[in-house]
Amino acid sequence: MLQGAEPFAAFRARVLGMVQGVGFRYATRSAAHKFGVRGWVRNAADGSVEIECEGPDSAVHAFRSWLDRGPAGARVISVESRPIPFRGIYTDFTVEF
Repeated sequence: MLQGAEPFAAFRARVLGMVQGVGFRYATRSAAHKFGVRGWVRNAADGSVEIECEGPDSAVHAFRSWLDRGPAGARVISVESRPIPFRGIYTDFTVEF
């Protein structure tokens, strides 16, 4: 890493609440683009939404904070997240099915 360059971070998260059927995945993709993170978002069979993202440390933290609120129309009850190793494997942020 270049001296003075911002470190990178990554996390995996599960968002619980009223997060399916309210445009959560597409709003999450828009937020990811706004913050400059890459990865994916998808609905889970249990009604939650799963996310994996990576990027500059400050962008990842800002995106993680956004998940606590989510978009208008959603009702986030909790976000379970855990850091994962940064791998630098994503080129965009996508909605997975």
